[in-house]
Amino acid sequence: MPKNCYIFNMKQCDFLRKKHPKFIYRNFAINREGNSLKVRFNFHLEPDLDFHPEISILNIPEPRLGKIGGRALQNFAFHCGLSEMTSYWKTACSPEIVIEAGYLNKEQIRWWKDLFIRGMGQFFYENKIDFRAPKFLTMRAVEIETSQRHSNILQNVRMSGNSIFGGKLNDSYLVPMAGGRDSIVGAELLKKRGNSFNSFSVNPSREAKAVIKIAGIKNPIIVRRKVDPALLKLNKKGYLNGHTPLTSVLSFLAVFCAALFDFKYVAFSNEKSADEGNLKYLGREINHQYSKSSEFEKKFAAYVKKYLAESINYFSLLRPYTDLEISRMFLKHPKYFNSFSSCNRGVKLGKKWCGECPKCLFVYATLYPFLEKRTMLKIFGGDLFENKKLLPIARALIEPNKPKPFECVGTKKESREAFRLSRAKTEKNGRVPYLLRSI
Repeated sequence: MPKNCYIFNMKQCDFLRKKHPKFIYRNFAINREGNSLKVRFNFHLEPDLDFHPEISILNIPEPRLGKIGGRALQNFAFHCGLSEMTSYWKTACSPEIVIEAGYLNKEQIRWWKDLFIRGMGQFFYENKIDFRAPKFLTMRAVEIETSQRHSNILQNVRMSGNSIFGGKLNDSYLVPMAGGRDSIVGAELLKKRGNSFNSFSVNPSREAKAVIKIAGIKNPIIVRRKVDPALLKLNKKGYLNGHTPLTSVLSFLAVFCAALFDFKYVAFSNEKSADEGNLKYLGREINHQYSKSSEFEKKFAAYVKKYLAESINYFSLLRPYTDLEISRMFLKHPKYFNSFSSCNRGVKLGKKWCGECPKCLFVYATLYPFLEKRTMLKIFGGDLFENKKLLPIARALIEPNKPKPFECVGTKKESREAFRLSRAKTEKNGRVPYLLRSI
C-alpha cells in the first residue's frame, strides 16, 4: 500500500482504534519568556505519532508569579493540557488514555471521562461512533517521579506548598470576550453594577479586539493558543475530525489567568438557552453547547474549588437569560453595532458575518424585530430574510421535527418567537421577505 494511503477494510473508527490503541499525555514544559508564560504539552499516540500544542499567557505582572507556588503553577498547566487532549485524542479515538504528566484520583478520572463522553457527543454522532461500550474509553494516571515527568520547569518560583492555589485574590471579575453580543452584554452589566473587571481572550480576532477597545478595556489579558500542525495533516490523511468542547479549554485557561492576574471571579456570559440539546443519538441527548451548559458550569465550578483554586469562583453572568433576551439587552449598546460578530465561520473567512450559517440567521432574526432595517443591512451587509438558500436552515431552527443546527443558537421556542416577531414587523410595513413567507 502506498505511503499515506489509508484503505479501511472495516469501519474507520475501529481501524484507527486498533492502529493506535493508546493515547498518552506524557508531560509538559513551562518556560518564562520575558513577562509571558509559555506551556508546551507532549502527547503521544501509539505507536508513532506525537503532538506538541502550546499556550502562551502574555504580559503577566512581575510580582504575581512569585505569589503562586511552583506546585500550584504546575497543577494549572497540567490541567490546561488535560483540557487540550480531546482535540488530539479524537484523531483515532484510542481505547485507552494514559496520564503520565500528573496525578489524578479516581473521582477526577470519572470527571474527565464524563467530559469526554458528554462534550464529544456531536463528534460521536457525526462520525457514527458507538460510545456506549464499557471499554470504549478507559483512563488511568501513572505515577512517575516529577523529575522524569517534566522538563524546563519555570525557574525562580517557589516549588514547595500544596498544589491547590488558595491565595487571596482581588474582588474583581475576569470576563472572556470573543467579540459576540453575549460577552458585550456581560461586560456592560458589570460596568453598570460598578464592578472592577478585565477581559480575557484567546487568539483574539480583529472583531474581538475592536469590541474590547470600545468597552474601554486598556490592558486586556491575552492568551495565544497554538494547535500542532500535525493535527491538520492527519485530518487530510483520513483521521477522524469533529467538534470538541472548546469552552472547557477556555474555562481552564481563564481560571489559570485569574490566579496569575489576581481575579476572584471568572464570569463567562453563557445563557440559559445553551441547555437545550440538538438531537438524540444512541439514547443520549447530544448538545453542541454542552461545555456552555449549566450542567457543565456546576461540575466545573466544583472541580475548580476542589482541585485547582479554592479562592476562585466560576460562573456565568447571563445564565438566567435566553438568547432572545440577550439580544434585547444588547440593543442598549449601539456603540458596538458596527464592530461585534458572532459568526465563527465569518471570522475565519476574514469578515464579520458569512451570511450563510445558522448563527448568522439566528442572530439576524433575534435583532430584526427591534432594529431599523437600514441598521440591520449595515451590520450584516444584506437582508438574510431574502436569501432563499437559507430556507433549510430557517426550518431547522424552528421546526420541532428537525434537528437543531449544530451551532451556538437559541432554543427552538426562541427561534420561533424571533421569526414570529420579525414577520409581524414586516407585515406592518407591507412586505414580507421570502424566508418569513416560506416558513
